[in-house]
Amino acid sequence: MTTNHQGRSISDRPPIRVSVILPVMDETVSLRETVLILMNENRETISEILIVVCGKTTAESLAICEDLAREQPELIKLYRQRLPFLGGAIRDCFDWASGSHVLMMASDLETDPRTVKDMIAVAETGIDIVTATRWTQKGGFDGYDPLKYFLNWTFQQIIRVLYGTKLSDLTYAFRIIRVNWAKSIRWEELKHPFLLETVLKPMRLGATIAEVPAVWRAREQGVSHNTFWQNFVYFRIAVKTRFSSKRELLLHDEYRPELTLLVQEEGND
Repeated sequence: MTTNHQGRSISDRPPIRVSVILPVMDETVSLRETVLILMNENRETISEILIVVCGKTTAESLAICEDLAREQPELIKLYRQRLPFLGGAIRDCFDWASGSHVLMMASDLETDPRTVKDMIAVAETGIDIVTATRWTQKGGFDGYDPLKYFLNWTFQQIIRVLYGTKLSDLTYAFRIIRVNWAKSIRWEELKHPFLLETVLKPMRLGATIAEVPAVWRAREQGVSHNTFWQNFVYFRIAVKTRFSSKRELLLHDEYRPELTLLVQEEGND
């Protein structure tokens, strides 16, 4: 596990309550399998599953979502997103989440739900953000395009230098975030670069972050909605966030006093 924080005892910490975010476009069987594994392995810590759909969600997928919500109405909540695109769907869920932490993941099994229990175990130590990494062990990619693999690795190295961090996987959309961070930051991106934004802005503000090894496997159902050229847009939010003042990254100074204190103590660099 890679971390920018020394772990602390959890004996004096209240149990965490995780709000799982599952955007759905064309997933069916993989969605059901994701929910099943999550609940079999993490029932005591998952307080709600927020399934979010949009106008482009297929009729078959929507029917599965409605079935899941009917089967477990106290646990599974079905929403139609208000903001557009993937980033907008997750930002909406940040607003709707009632747990102590939010879990960002996919419903197509590219984010292995069996890794969630390991991520929760680290989050219970008091870490602000626990993010999965594909780069710290062999076999972290299964079915990944070779060109995208090389470009992804190159991008990770550039961002690590730009931010002076040892974290290895800043673009993987598989992470647990303490809800106070999710609700306090001024988010900007609506498309896939939002996934990078969700780690860079908390990092700039001093959040403690740890990584847990995970394996990415190519989806067997549906199609990817993250185009190759869209990856270059990630640089925009990376550079802008790096050179913004910390105060500019927050929604409101009064929203979370401890974040305001952090900015006051460390300055607006």
